[in-house]
Amino acid sequence: MNDTSRAGGAASLDVTIASKDYHSASGSPRRALEDLRLTLPAGQAGAVVGPSGCGKTTLLRLIAGLDKDYVGTIVLPEHGRLGMVFQEPRLLPWRSVIDNIRIAAPHAREDDIAALLDELGLAEHASHFPRELSLGLARRVALARALAVKPDLLLLDEPLVSLDAALAKDLREMIARLIDERRITTLIVTHDLREAIALADRIFLLSPRPARVVATLDVPTPRRALERETAEKLETQARDALAVARAGPQQEKH
Repeated sequence: MNDTSRAGGAASLDVTIASKDYHSASGSPRRALEDLRLTLPAGQAGAVVGPSGCGKTTLLRLIAGLDKDYVGTIVLPEHGRLGMVFQEPRLLPWRSVIDNIRIAAPHAREDDIAALLDELGLAEHASHFPRELSLGLARRVALARALAVKPDLLLLDEPLVSLDAALAKDLREMIARLIDERRITTLIVTHDLREAIALADRIFLLSPRPARVVATLDVPTPRRALERETAEKLETQARDALAVARAGPQQEKH
């Protein structure tokens, strides 16, 4: 049994997953998530970090409503408008950049879309098709498409994966700026602790499967002004918590 609801007022994202199971080819259940709880205040950015294959993307799909087969409750921010960027850009190949955005936000004003394209450095690519774009540009289009709906909650699944260092740095700085300026409640899935520290106000560390939150770390703000020593201390704390989680079930730490 599950429930997804929208909270009134300036609400947080509140997720409680008692269990999420998959079924193997033999039909036997395999537990992906168990006793997982996270809360993210409105206007903040959170990052979900954990071992490869632990269930990070599964969690994001549950929050997005793409998978409703779980036991638990998910309370979305007010209005519940979602914008999501998948690991793969998932653009319609027969549509131009601007049309990919229009399809996602059919009621958006043309000047708003034009401003969004300009803000994300896509204005000169508006008439291009996905096959003409690099992966970095395609990710920007996917981000623009998610922002065009003016979401209350933005979900980003490994937004920097497979990009070279320079492109990843540019996109990371762009995402950080957008999060800071727009104050959209944002949840990011990543395997990279440094990326999480650079983008998030709060980091949720997951155990191996069945995944649960084993530690929650609050990142001092402003994130961009973090001294190297503070960032390294946070990274060490996170790595220690993940190492303990691999050793066996743990209670969540703050």
